[in-house]
Amino acid sequence: MDIILAPDVYVNASVALGSPPEQVVQRVLGKHKGESKTTEWILSRVRQMLRAIPAFKGDAVDAQLDVIKSFVQLVKTESEFGADHWEEALVAAAKAAGATRVVTDHPDLLQVDSSDGVEFMSTEAWMIEATTPPPAPPGKK
Repeated sequence: MDIILAPDVYVNASVALGSPPEQVVQRVLGKHKGESKTTEWILSRVRQMLRAIPAFKGDAVDAQLDVIKSFVQLVKTESEFGADHWEEALVAAAKAAGATRVVTDHPDLLQVDSSDGVEFMSTEAWMIEATTPPPAPPGKK
């Protein structure tokens, strides 16, 4: 997998069924079980964000994180990051996973476009890319 899913994608997929984030998560985790990578920082942010949603009770948050963990590989980054250091933490996560892109709908990251060789792209843009068939091979003359 050449992508990392940002925490907001996991959270939005957890609360908005049928949304672009949910479609991305279904495609990435469902069709590529065990291939997608994440970090403890990403999972911590998902936990924190879900706990801030009143509809998610503590045990529901833990259950949701267990589901996510069952579909991904955990990789380590070289550094530790604070909760508000999204750009740096996601770039480090992508590099640790050997990915060049982060799928996110975080407006600040989408404005950055890319950082240290890692591209930030929206869930909608990724879905369009993922569902667009490849070009036809050139014909023989």
